[in-house]
Amino acid sequence: MPRALQHLLARQSTAAASAMPRRSFLKLAGASGLGGFALGAFPHLASAQPATGLKPTQQPSAFVQIAPTGEVTVTINRLEFGQGVQTGLPMVLAEELDADWALVRSRNGSSDAAYADPLFGIHMTGGSHSIKNSFTQYRELGARTRAMLLSAAAARWQVDVASLRTQAGTVLGPAGRRAGYGELAEAAMALPVPEQVTLKNPRDFRIIGQPTTRLDARAKSSGRQDFGIDMRLPGQLTAVVAHPPVFGARLAAVDDSAARAIAGVRAVLRVPVDRGGEGVAVLADGYWPAKQARDALQLQWDTSRVEKADSTRLLAQYRALAGQSGPRAFDADMAPLVAAPHRLQAEFVFPYLAHAPMEPLNCTVRLSDGRAELWVGTQCPGLDAAAAAGALGLKPEQVTMHVQTAGGGFGRRFVGTSDYVVEACAIARAARAAGITAPVRLLWSRQDDIQGAYYRPLHLHRAHIGFDAQGRVLAWDHTIVGQSITTGTVFGAFQVKNGIDATAAEGMRDPYGVPMRLTVHHPQVNVPVLWWRSVGSTHTAFVMETLLDEIARATQQDPVAYRMRLFGDRHPRHRAALQLAVDRSGYGKARLAEGRAWGVAVHESFDSVVAYVVEASVRDGRPVLHRVTAGVHCNLVVNPRSVEAQVQGAAVMGLGMCLPGAAITLKDGVVEQRNFGDYPVPRITDMPEISVHTVPSAEPPTGMGEPGLPPLAPAFANAIARVTGKPLRALPFESA
Repeated sequence: MPRALQHLLARQSTAAASAMPRRSFLKLAGASGLGGFALGAFPHLASAQPATGLKPTQQPSAFVQIAPTGEVTVTINRLEFGQGVQTGLPMVLAEELDADWALVRSRNGSSDAAYADPLFGIHMTGGSHSIKNSFTQYRELGARTRAMLLSAAAARWQVDVASLRTQAGTVLGPAGRRAGYGELAEAAMALPVPEQVTLKNPRDFRIIGQPTTRLDARAKSSGRQDFGIDMRLPGQLTAVVAHPPVFGARLAAVDDSAARAIAGVRAVLRVPVDRGGEGVAVLADGYWPAKQARDALQLQWDTSRVEKADSTRLLAQYRALAGQSGPRAFDADMAPLVAAPHRLQAEFVFPYLAHAPMEPLNCTVRLSDGRAELWVGTQCPGLDAAAAAGALGLKPEQVTMHVQTAGGGFGRRFVGTSDYVVEACAIARAARAAGITAPVRLLWSRQDDIQGAYYRPLHLHRAHIGFDAQGRVLAWDHTIVGQSITTGTVFGAFQVKNGIDATAAEGMRDPYGVPMRLTVHHPQVNVPVLWWRSVGSTHTAFVMETLLDEIARATQQDPVAYRMRLFGDRHPRHRAALQLAVDRSGYGKARLAEGRAWGVAVHESFDSVVAYVVEASVRDGRPVLHRVTAGVHCNLVVNPRSVEAQVQGAAVMGLGMCLPGAAITLKDGVVEQRNFGDYPVPRITDMPEISVHTVPSAEPPTGMGEPGLPPLAPAFANAIARVTGKPLRALPFESA
């Protein structure tokens, strides 16, 4: 989620979350199907009353379940799609619960009100908010549950609750008394929920801060983890869709005779698809017959009423726009530019990018008795549930959303249009009208995902900078051209101001505070666009960090010392992250292999700072990344292993932006790439040595899902520029 949207939602959060009737809590917890006792899970525990004033997100009812064996199941209010919240959030709750970590499990939530973001009041996984926004929430949930267990033990033993303590899932009392949480759960959950609780001092943490293996590690490493794509319901049919080759195109003619003749095919249906387009859905007993039938369709498309975007023409249009006046995000005085002793002019081009998650998009829909159930790995279950209700002609309360673990997403599973969810519902509704009552699982292929996705927008940057012999920037005239991500979405009304989408400009100017005039143009193009991991920082960090490095080289300054001087005493987290990366990398001290050079970059996104010091070279005309050292400032680290994994994964994804061919291009409205063969992603042979180091802090944690990506590409580019003497001003890299 873009930074400006985070701040706006934070300001509005006090009235965002609505109260949830207790009856809904009883139904929610009771429908879990798991053994044991959940707070509020059973009718005979109706005397358990929540404290007055507690919001649904603050009550343990939907979050904590304790089995008679003492096993604790924690429900997460986010989508787990590789970032580790399925472990991190239970760690936070278990810390205050004083649970036995060996007995802690986790499960996914739903679109119920309890699982909304406690700060923003909407269901969402994005913007690196999971741990950041739910840290205090899950601590309090654990503390409230622990307080109820203590009260239950005190009542059983007829002692003062102050005489009791807890340890690893056990209540300990006077005269050697002890009772496991499982023994006390039923009585505890019948007690009132305390509104006020005392949280631990961080110095007493025994779970938070410890390197912890993920709860889903064994299942994922052994192939037993179920994802949304693995959904199986009795009688379920699989649907694939022939999408229009140009976004928004409609059908002129359909010959489905060959498709219908394929064994296992149950129906061929014309259905509406995203952006006002039309497609053909094939329903079959499994994916293979559905795909074979789709391939056998004879379709004629009417593309006469839609724009046919073309990458070559778009770049020419963007260059023309960059020379025009437009709305400004910053408007510093540019008079010093004319007389500046040194000037630098540069143009940068960043292509469309696909999210390309390892698990392609999917959604399973079951309709029955005026209700709908959906199984989908979604970053926004509330938004998608509402969209599903609209597509199915149902009320929101008639739709149940079961959030499934997802195999990656990087923003693609948080779409304002809910495109693939609405598509699945349209197919299910059309099938119902055709007399088919079976559940429908929509599957997108890799080709569907690459050719019919929402993309990181194409951007063009143009900079004209004046500076003095000491590298002091006197004036920086900058222009950005690229589609708006939020215009036309539910976020556009408060995200787009003065004609500028804040996502396009985030990451510009700060933390260096240079005098900048920033003009932004948002052309309208018939290509669907969306946030991509780290949003605007995917391109702004590259521009800022490579241009600053170029100024440092032009004025013969060490790039680290130059940045430190620009930070001054205003940005201690940036200084600490960069210094840590420098110290651990051996920068300036270690002797590099012949042909290698250092590269440096540091960037803040989503309230966390990541600095990279890299070693790179050029081999057979191709840039090669050898070693990456990361310095990270994300405040308190809940699980060091998850932070390490997130930075490693983000660095590799950032490396992927640099690989030759890593671009989505269009020709006459058609996306030219189809699969990983022509849209490359990093492979094991591209993998550098990566070490990750965090700055110690006791401040509340900030997010880590996205901040590791932006500074990797500029650090790599800066190293290559020092090898070749030529700056790199486009992604992906061309041969050096």
